[in-house]
Amino acid sequence: MNGEVVAINDGKLSFSFKGNIMNFKITEVASIAFLEGTTTSPAVAPSSTKTITTSGTKGVSYVMNGRKMMNQPVVNNLTAEKGIVVVEITINKYGNVIKAEPGAEGTTTTSQYLLTKAKQAAESVHFDTFQVAPLEQKGTITIVF
Repeated sequence: MNGEVVAINDGKLSFSFKGNIMNFKITEVASIAFLEGTTTSPAVAPSSTKTITTSGTKGVSYVMNGRKMMNQPVVNNLTAEKGIVVVEITINKYGNVIKAEPGAEGTTTTSQYLLTKAKQAAESVHFDTFQVAPLEQKGTITIVF
């Protein structure tokens, strides 16, 4: 489907397709490709082709251009707190998460508990090894609690 992402809020994606607004749960989206040169809002400003991929764990998605998540994050929420936490991650060419900073743009909670749990989950992830990858690559992991 070719169209335009209108908004991503509260675990839902609004998408304009042939002039009609369609709404999807984030967990129902397999991927989104942003092509360079397309008109986008400031909130969705790609610098190159990027892919958002939803992992097999409910409520977890990631953006890591050209890389595949090899193991699912361990997400533990032992409270009734709800929210979305976006974690900026840096991985090395071997796919190891070497830095994780929760609270990036798109985060909907200030709960220190959820921020800590999201950071721990992001640090538990491993991406595929890519020998010709840069020494460090940045992306995000989004966790819906």
